[in-house]
Amino acid sequence: MLLQRIITASILASLIALAVFQLSIESFSLVLGLIALLAAWEWSNLAGIDSLFKRGLFLLALILPMLGIHFWTQILELIALSFDWTDVRTYSGALEWLVIAPVLFWILVMILIRKTPAGILHMNIKPAYKLLIGWFVLLAAWMFLSRLKAFYGAEMMMYFLLLIWTADVAAYFAGKKWGTVKLSPEISPGKTVQGMYGALAAGVVCAVGLNIFLKVTYGAEITYGVLQYETAFDFILLSVLTVLISIYGDLFFSLAKRQRGVKDSGSLLPGHGGILDRIDSIVAAAPFFYAGVLLIYRAVE
Repeated sequence: MLLQRIITASILASLIALAVFQLSIESFSLVLGLIALLAAWEWSNLAGIDSLFKRGLFLLALILPMLGIHFWTQILELIALSFDWTDVRTYSGALEWLVIAPVLFWILVMILIRKTPAGILHMNIKPAYKLLIGWFVLLAAWMFLSRLKAFYGAEMMMYFLLLIWTADVAAYFAGKKWGTVKLSPEISPGKTVQGMYGALAAGVVCAVGLNIFLKVTYGAEITYGVLQYETAFDFILLSVLTVLISIYGDLFFSLAKRQRGVKDSGSLLPGHGGILDRIDSIVAAAPFFYAGVLLIYRAVE
């Protein structure tokens, strides 16, 4: 099973890296959209929707705003060209404010899972409301992952993914080696506090490693997307907090699976389960990381 997981993960990581660096912004956004729709299909099952027709309507409810955001961005690009704006972020301010809602949502989820895991596990939420939650978090993840690559480059996008993957691996091995205290046994018995500390430490290592690499490569006067060397502490803090949010995002989707009475969200990926099983941490962390990068960018402008 472990070998199968490693092989599947290696293939997926290679394909994702190719997509990040080789695809155009539009094509990459389309690929993200397809992944989000596959995840939405799995979420509709976790929400208790068995009707194929209702599931199809749920997917349509995701597709329409995705198309709306895409074409709205295209219109704004035409406006930007007419005014000779060289920085696309100049005309995207209205959409940037939308990141606040998902950031607050995931912070609230983290607090609720931390403080009242049994209470939130036994909450009786109607399927329609569960669909609304899934629609909200998947649309937000698609939107801000697309914008992360579009506005801050493939390198920043790849760093975010490597951060989440490294933290996930570190949590697994730290939990296996030292895990004694359960993080949230009611929701996910396998996760430990020690595993969480391992993931947070991995976040620090990733951010410090990136800054050392940039310092050695570019010297004192470096700029990496929005990251400048003097903002290293802010970026380390952002990385650690992003990892923390990703951990509770994982627990949130584990909670949904536990309420549905299933181990995995699907069976599409051999050894890994479904799409949601692989992107749960990313879905939660994406808006938070984007908001942090945005704030760092504003601070150094």
